[in-house]
Amino acid sequence: MQGRYVSVRAEIIDVPDFSVHADADELVAWVASAPEPPQTVYVVHGEAPASAALARRIETELGICAVVPRLGERVRLI
Repeated sequence: MQGRYVSVRAEIIDVPDFSVHADADELVAWVASAPEPPQTVYVVHGEAPASAALARRIETELGICAVVPRLGERVRLI
């Protein structure tokens, strides 16, 4: 970044059967199929109203905390 090397602590994983073009039903089903449910889902794609609607569905149907981060918001994942 800006001419300097930056240490990256990330892992690239393959998520089979996941499409970035999935609709809301498919996305909710995909989250529901996780072997261990996530504590929080961050909805970071789509127009604001659609993202908010998807987050509400995840919370209502799956009981999982779902967040639509604000533009520029940073989230620490541990």
